[in-house]
Amino acid sequence: MAFNKAKEERKWLNWKESEEKQMREFGVSEDVIEKIRKSDWTTFKAERCYYEKVISTDYIEYFSQQEYKKEYKTLEDFLNDIENQELYFILLSIDKISLDIIFYKIKGYSVHEIAQILDLTENAIYKRIQHLKEKIKKVL
Repeated sequence: MAFNKAKEERKWLNWKESEEKQMREFGVSEDVIEKIRKSDWTTFKAERCYYEKVISTDYIEYFSQQEYKKEYKTLEDFLNDIENQELYFILLSIDKISLDIIFYKIKGYSVHEIAQILDLTENAIYKRIQHLKEKIKKVL
């Protein structure tokens, strides 16, 4: 599932209209409202570009690519390196086995190797990864 630009823009516009309505009720001038709108729009566009890249390039696959040279010795090291707060909380909320799968995947292990290490079937590994991807896409 790709990042839905139009849906996110509609959500932003609805939020912005609600915020501007409240500002008008409090007597904020139109010039100030317009400056805030331009600033918020710039921030929204930057965030939208970021989320579009994160969602369109699978975050888990990004970390497991060979070009990404950072080595994690422990799962805690990996979790501490995550900058996206929503992703961090998602990973904290999942079960230990799924977290181990992601950690081994990031370290470069194949699904076959992970299945042997964790004594699971390859299909179970794929299902857990897919479930996590769906969970991440809902939040991000």
